Amino acid sequence: MLSLHERWLAQRGGGKRADFALADLHGVNFSMANLRMAKLAGANLARAILTGADLTEADLFAANLDRADLTNATITKADLRGAYLRGAKLRGCNLREADLRGGTLLAGGQNSGMTPKVVDLSGSDLEKALLARANATGADLSGAILIDAELVGARLTGCNLTKAQLERANMTGADLKGANFTGANLTAANLRDADLSGAVVDGADLRGADLQGARLAGIDLSKANLTGANIARSAESFSTEIQKTLHEHQDWIRSDGRSGVRANLADADLTQIDLRNVNLSAATLRGTKLVGAKLIGASLIMTDLSGADLSGADLSNAVCDGANLSSAVMAKAVLREASFCAVDMKGPDGKPTGRLWSANLVDCNLTEADLTSAKLLRANLTDAKLTRAVLRGAVLTDATLDNTSLDGAILDGAVLPRIQG
Repeated sequence: MLSLHERWLAQRGGGKRADFALADLHGVNFSMANLRMAKLAGANLARAILTGADLTEADLFAANLDRADLTNATITKADLRGAYLRGAKLRGCNLREADLRGGTLLAGGQNSGMTPKVVDLSGSDLEKALLARANATGADLSGAILIDAELVGARLTGCNLTKAQLERANMTGADLKGANFTGANLTAANLRDADLSGAVVDGADLRGADLQGARLAGIDLSKANLTGANIARSAESFSTEIQKTLHEHQDWIRSDGRSGVRANLADADLTQIDLRNVNLSAATLRGTKLVGAKLIGASLIMTDLSGADLSGADLSNAVCDGANLSSAVMAKAVLREASFCAVDMKGPDGKPTGRLWSANLVDCNLTEADLTSAKLLRANLTDAKLTRAVLRGAVLTDATLDNTSLDGAILDGAVLPRIQG
């Protein structure tokens, strides 16, 4: 049949398209076979050897490929809806634009309108497999090995990827809405511009992963390991209420308070938010969770950040003059060239009163924070923890350092306040 199929593909006389629909091909050896566009719907290919086979545009609807060996096979644009691939070897195979959605076969080999069975790829080996633009909506990939796999633009909406191995997998622009990554290994994975809205990442390892531009609406990152991850959540990925609050605050700033509303985001969860160069002066961010936030160049003049969690946040070049950061957590935050100076208060007429309002960092946790070249003139650092902080070139003229912990701090070139004697 394969020789006739070859003739059919070549459009030579006497050729016939291979039709193995519903056939029992358990353990068959089709290694390196040319099965382009072959009919294999509902076929039993359990433990079949298909290494290096060409299955481009093949009809594998609801086929049983349990523990089949498809190493280095080409399965581009194939119909794999409802296929059973549990434990299959798919290392290095090409599944570009393959259809891996659910599907159910009726008697006689006809596609069913019934509730489709999901494609079962649980435990399968897809290391270095090519799945760019493949549609695997709802597929079961639990425990699958997808190390170094190519999943650019793939549709994996609602997929079960629990405990999957996705180290260094490239999922740029992939649709991962509602996918379950519980316990999955995503170290150094590329998730740039991917849509992870509503995904579950409890216990997932995202160390060193690139999530720049990823959509993260409705996702709880608190139980994932994000050490070294490149992640920044645009304001648009947060709730409409938070977006509205930020927008109205900008109106309030631009109009000098004549329109808009001053932002009150006390106790809000703004983890990993990207607010670089945004003006949040005089906003209330008391107790707000800003872990890993990007606040580079932000204006936070007279902002209330008391008790806020800014662990690992980047406030390089931010202006925090007169801000209240009492009891805030800024451990390992990047504060290079940030300003925490005093504000010259103005009266109702808009003229300076001569009264200075210092930045309040009382009891602030700045352990291992990077304050290189930061300006802390007149800042109140009473009871603050600067243990192992980097203060190289920082200026602390007239700062208050009563009971401040500087154990292990790097003070090379720092300008410290004069000791009253």
